[in-house]
Amino acid sequence: MCCFSRPVISVSATRIFTRPGEGQRQFLVYSMSIEARGELAMILPLPAQVPAGEAGVQFIDLKEYPEFFSDMEHGFPVPVTQDHSSHFGPVPASAAARPLPVLAVGSFEASFVPAVSAFSRLDERFRLDPGVWQKLPGYEDYSFAVFKLKSGAMTVHPMAFSFPRRDPQKLFFPTVHIHDGKVHQSAEFDHVLYCQPRADEHLAVRKWAESYSHPANFMRVNKAKGIVLRDQHCYKREMKGRLPNRDTWLAVEA
Repeated sequence: MCCFSRPVISVSATRIFTRPGEGQRQFLVYSMSIEARGELAMILPLPAQVPAGEAGVQFIDLKEYPEFFSDMEHGFPVPVTQDHSSHFGPVPASAAARPLPVLAVGSFEASFVPAVSAFSRLDERFRLDPGVWQKLPGYEDYSFAVFKLKSGAMTVHPMAFSFPRRDPQKLFFPTVHIHDGKVHQSAEFDHVLYCQPRADEHLAVRKWAESYSHPANFMRVNKAKGIVLRDQHCYKREMKGRLPNRDTWLAVEA
């Protein structure tokens, strides 16, 4: 699902779409329903190329396409039961005290945090305790996309961006959960994952459902701002119930 800077009441209906972009970039679109008592941040850890510059992430405004995921779902008209099985460097001293840029992206304010040590440059309401990351081995050199959310109950419009992925042989889905400031070994999942591999990229999607046609037939591709290709099939995997609390990777077939 994702990590939150403060405890939340509930999170559900998480939807994540990914596809490889130009070079080593990866597109990622994220949506969910959330209820929270106060302002907080949603934090998505990213295995970006190292070192990550402050312009590493390119945010994309999908405010005018809130139906992104409902349209995507139209490509999979027959319910399919899926099985449930399934890297923060130092900040240069010259940048350490400078606040991180905050960008308006649709209904959100968003920031890119290039390293764990750079969280101190964010408003403290939108940080996670550094001790949390110490409990998640393997994330010490990750970067982060941070979206600032308002209090109350809401279904957030899709949050979208691209980033330079570290491993061009894999697509990354941020599914690790931190909802109460603690790291748990397992978590309750209510996720649907979607991807769109390139025609020449043989990702291991044999256990994923395949769309009945190309997105040109079930999505408003012109509103997706280049994130979705018109003429490549999409794939879908559901993750429901109590599962190991970790991120999800989709690799090239062995």
